[in-house]
Amino acid sequence: MSALTGWTELDDRAVAYARALAADAVQKVGNGHPGTAMSLAPVAYSLFQRHLVHDPSDPQWLGRDRFILSCGHSSLTLYIQLFLSGYGLEMKDLESFRTWGSLTPGHPEYGHTAGVEMTTGPLGQGVATAVGMAMAARYERGLLDPDAPANTSIFDHSIWVICSDGDLQEGVSAEAHSLAGTQELGNLNIIYDDNRISIEGDTHNAFTEDVSARYRAYGWHVIEVSAAKDGNVDLAALDAAMVAAKKETKKPTLIRMSSVIAWPAPKAQGTAASHGSALGEDEVKATKVALGLNPDEHFAMPPEVLSHARLVKERGAQSRKDWDSKFANWKTAHPDRAILLERLRNRELPVGWDSDIPVFATGKDVATRAASGEVINALAKKLPEFWGGSSDLAGSNNTSIKGGGSFLPSSSVIEGANPYGRIIHFGIREHAMGSILNGITLHGLTRSFGGTFAVFSDYMRPAVRLAALMNIASTFVWTHDSIGVGEDGPTHQPIEHFAALRAIPGLDVVRPGDANEVAEAWKKILVRGRATGILLSRQNLPVFDRTQCAPASGTAHGAYILKDAENPRAILIATGSEVSLAIDAQTALAAEGINVRVVSAPCLEWFAEQDQDYKNSVLSPGVVKVSIEVGIAQGWRELIGDSGVAISLEHYGASADAKRLFKEFGFSVDNIIAQVKKAI
Repeated sequence: MSALTGWTELDDRAVAYARALAADAVQKVGNGHPGTAMSLAPVAYSLFQRHLVHDPSDPQWLGRDRFILSCGHSSLTLYIQLFLSGYGLEMKDLESFRTWGSLTPGHPEYGHTAGVEMTTGPLGQGVATAVGMAMAARYERGLLDPDAPANTSIFDHSIWVICSDGDLQEGVSAEAHSLAGTQELGNLNIIYDDNRISIEGDTHNAFTEDVSARYRAYGWHVIEVSAAKDGNVDLAALDAAMVAAKKETKKPTLIRMSSVIAWPAPKAQGTAASHGSALGEDEVKATKVALGLNPDEHFAMPPEVLSHARLVKERGAQSRKDWDSKFANWKTAHPDRAILLERLRNRELPVGWDSDIPVFATGKDVATRAASGEVINALAKKLPEFWGGSSDLAGSNNTSIKGGGSFLPSSSVIEGANPYGRIIHFGIREHAMGSILNGITLHGLTRSFGGTFAVFSDYMRPAVRLAALMNIASTFVWTHDSIGVGEDGPTHQPIEHFAALRAIPGLDVVRPGDANEVAEAWKKILVRGRATGILLSRQNLPVFDRTQCAPASGTAHGAYILKDAENPRAILIATGSEVSLAIDAQTALAAEGINVRVVSAPCLEWFAEQDQDYKNSVLSPGVVKVSIEVGIAQGWRELIGDSGVAISLEHYGASADAKRLFKEFGFSVDNIIAQVKKAI
């Protein structure tokens, strides 16, 4: 029995059976990761039973702590605690681990299993996303209870993470945790399972740095917990570390905990094989003997042990009751903030939220990045929940909120620093920025955005993919979206990126053709609530005369007839900066007696959702189509057909001014005319 106060023999038995369940579940399905789930069983059990503030009867309780299992391959670590705590998982769900239709897939999936706060599995994403959750918690406190003394607000809570060696080897952890130290996120606590084992064996074959020193250098509070003499987790020392982590409110905490993977399996413990393979029937039985359990029982859980573990529901209900009482007092004291909270919880937009969004007049060319900056500031006036920034490119991305203040701790010496500021300085950390945006979105109440150059969307792709996979409304602002970047040359000119981003299922990729399409795009992004990337130009673009062209509201359809012609012989379909080029080509072709229709297609995903009648009205069957986009042609064949023509760029760019590059690479009126004539 542990020396922990309040820890009983039933707790010891619960941990023992949890270890056995991990071995049984993997053994039954024949694949999975038993070792880490076995060694982490006492860690997760202690966290859920003694430290995590949660109410299993309501996984979405506003006052809860958040828990992320960053090492998602060890999903049984979480599933077994959800089972023991009474979140709705039962033994049959553990028995169907990693099988079709089960609530216990191979890696935890957000929105699929109650109690799972985010989808994990790609290592590093959990520990980075947690930083976003911790930042969101502080920002939300600023919206709802800024005057409460430190650590007394009902909106103060912790973000807990269990992570692995692999998480800390991934570069995104360094990006995110460096920023977490700068931000002094005292509400972030990470338990690092330092078991020195990965698929290829001892992690010291590639990972020998002093992790504790690394995190102290980041500005973290670091606590080291050694394993017990027999290799088991030292629960008393770990418990003391978790208590200390909760008391530290000025720095994020890393608890570096030594463990032995697959403990106490006689032959498998401490081996790479136990990381990702079933132990084998004989080793499972031997493990149960070592745990003092019946080796012939499978998926066992005595009723008295389960009943004891599920007492956490009663403790959670009491915590919820106490919180609800304080919440009622808060609502009485702050009725306006209570109304705001209700709106935020319902993901509603206030009446008139879009009334300040500008309408851009013709006669002055406007870069779509500049238009986006104006729209962002107009939205910020109406939506206090709207905040964001960029990866050290705010002036180029136009992602600053005027007068918003820099989101930085009160100790910061930076001018404009405000712990509740609206401008996030992500630093040159694109990957972490994507993960942090996901964390802010997952936390639930606010709407954020983050910007960088379109070519660097590659750096953040894993986080973007995860946003789409989780179906959450993260918004990515990508400017300098073409060879229009100009003299910066091919390293900064996206070519394959439009196609690569459109290849991500569940991601809306929006490339507006003028300033007013930008405004309409932002409106739809906020209403639609889906993972979205908006691609914006560096160079100035004409603002279309809407007395001659269709209203910009057509943007919401994804593609619309911008300017029609009688009996068109061809349809020019363009996105972004190429739309104005299509308009110019239309005029030139008309002078030669060739009528063509111009279609602006800012978002192919939105267009794909329209009914067939609308699609046919825009892209008339039987009329030849010509796509015009400064990127590879991949993806356009579906719209233009085999007889269509794609005016595209199938190679990297060059260093020269934008006008010269467009001309040299065939994005000119003359080339469009030639291609249309050839097509018809």
